[in-house]
Amino acid sequence: MENREEILHKLNTWGEESLGKTLDIVFTDVTDESLSAMMPVTPKIHQPYGIMHGGASCVLAETLGSCLSVLHVDIEKFAPVGTNINSNHLRSKKDGIVTGTARFIRKGNTMHVSEIEIRDEKGTLINHTTMTNNIIPR
Repeated sequence: MENREEILHKLNTWGEESLGKTLDIVFTDVTDESLSAMMPVTPKIHQPYGIMHGGASCVLAETLGSCLSVLHVDIEKFAPVGTNINSNHLRSKKDGIVTGTARFIRKGNTMHVSEIEIRDEKGTLINHTTMTNNIIPR
């Protein structure tokens, strides 16, 4: 694996515009088996009841699951393509910061399955997501 800071820099500066950037997602940690990012919970990601929209949780989870796969394939030859996401919203969140961490459940040659946990500042589990990426030839 490349240098941790280099990987985080690449992920945080990848692409001009993206949904992840719109939601202010920032990658914060990477290991051989995990990837973490933070997202502020502000009114721009609220649903009408004034709490974090479930779709925002899904965006954070899918961003993490996709990027974790990208880090573990030769992107010159293969592309991770999301094919399934299952997200359970366990607690509401009105403000502050949430942190998501993605880890592999299965890291095969043609399929990656990740588990993503999103927690608040106290470590309370807010969302649990599983995601499947097919690894396809470019």
